[in-house]
Amino acid sequence: MTQAIEGKYQMEQSLIDIAIESWRFSRLFGKVVSKLDAGESGRYINQLRYFQKKVEENLDSTGLKLVNVEGQPYDVGMAASALNLSDFGPEDVLFVDQMLEPIIMGPTGLRRQGTVMLRKVQA
Repeated sequence: MTQAIEGKYQMEQSLIDIAIESWRFSRLFGKVVSKLDAGESGRYINQLRYFQKKVEENLDSTGLKLVNVEGQPYDVGMAASALNLSDFGPEDVLFVDQMLEPIIMGPTGLRRQGTVMLRKVQA
């Protein structure tokens, strides 16, 4: 790889790492804010939305996108590894219960695989 290409790759990887950590922090901050009373939480929720919007805008400017598949049916071809897949049988219908790391897509396709926890659909 040439130095210029390697430098661009390193910058993209750094941006992806920051985006993932921002996504994790946003989820944690959202849980904390949800425990506050309604009068106090409004301001913090607005700040969180603004922060998330700025992260998304900056990712968009480089062609990157965070993808959250929580609540969607799980498919083995999904761009996410399931940590608890071995807990289920092949006949089980599974949904993504929780995203631990988002999927990162770029203009040329998958940039980073996500990580999920699954749950079985109750019949």
